[in-house]
Amino acid sequence: MRRTVFNEDHEAFRETLRAFIEAEVVPVHDAWFAAGQVPREFYRRLAGLGLFGINVPEEYGGAGLDSHTFEAVQYEETARAGVSFGGSGVHVLLGLPYLKSLATDEQKRRFLPRFVTGEDMWAIAMTEPGTGSDLAGMRSTARLSEDGTHYVLNGAKTFITGGVHADRVIVCARTAAPTSGDRRHGISLLAVDTRSEGYSVGRKLDKLGLRTSDTAELAFTDVKVPVEDLLGEENRGFHYLGANLPSERWGIAFNAYAQAAAAVRFTQEYVRERTVFGRTVADFQNTKFELAACKAEVDAAQAVADRALEALDAGELTAAEAAGAKLFCTEAAHRVIDRCLQLHGGYGYMNEYPIARLYADNRVNRIYGGTSEVMKMIIAKDMGL
Repeated sequence: MRRTVFNEDHEAFRETLRAFIEAEVVPVHDAWFAAGQVPREFYRRLAGLGLFGINVPEEYGGAGLDSHTFEAVQYEETARAGVSFGGSGVHVLLGLPYLKSLATDEQKRRFLPRFVTGEDMWAIAMTEPGTGSDLAGMRSTARLSEDGTHYVLNGAKTFITGGVHADRVIVCARTAAPTSGDRRHGISLLAVDTRSEGYSVGRKLDKLGLRTSDTAELAFTDVKVPVEDLLGEENRGFHYLGANLPSERWGIAFNAYAQAAAAVRFTQEYVRERTVFGRTVADFQNTKFELAACKAEVDAAQAVADRALEALDAGELTAAEAAGAKLFCTEAAHRVIDRCLQLHGGYGYMNEYPIARLYADNRVNRIYGGTSEVMKMIIAKDMGL
């Protein structure tokens, strides 16, 4: 079926990005995988490609566009090549929306030019040990100093993607206690400089998948955060988090679809070359039927992901629609990638094959950004149930 989300500009960008990946990423990706992160200087090369500034206003050094379509192309091309750009996706998909919607003009002048060039990489710290998806249960605190010049931040965060390389982290912390009628009240967002005294990066977490993405634990001990680095209004952080979740969940949905499409491509190539019992694996009817079923699921996921992309760019993607897209695409990708790995046989279990890495990388899609169970709760509530 004909797609309508991309035009000639996107396809030109795709060609440039594909050539960059083949020349600059594929030859060294195994080393990144072994190291468990990409080199920090790689982000400057991504910035040189213009990846960080596409949606940044021109006055701050960006291209001034307002569309997630170029991010979508990046998801498709990295999945196609079986590679990752590490934690840079958080920098753009999660960090930038908060800066664009909440930062003051003064903050934008300070933050965005360095965001575009990759001089400052951003991450966001929401999850805490023991709280998981219950963001209202966070315990990190940011108390305003007596003279009103700064906040004193204390607490800990975990599962922070990009946490090792980040220069600035949007930290969610309590600036006030919850009220009896609203557990979500009292959370604020602070743009914390990771070079601040009392800020520390703990373990770089050893994950099942997403091995090139630096995911870390963070700790704050009496970190002084200037009041000028408060994003938005005090105590309205939970509202801001909710407003940006649809774009985050669209990103997870689209990436999951792209991973499933890549899995089918890898498997088509493999079964045409692999021989058993004197025949290629592709010759067996079971292989044809399995891949045909996978292709049908990928086509359906693509349609859902594309429709969500169009709604997001139009400012019309609701929380329930984003939850539905994430639920469908991530569950479909799980089924597709699992079946594709099965067609690889024992080789599918080896990390030297991209299907094995895809299998591990894909698993977290049904957890982060809200679990599949949470997505079902959101959808059911929207149905009036």
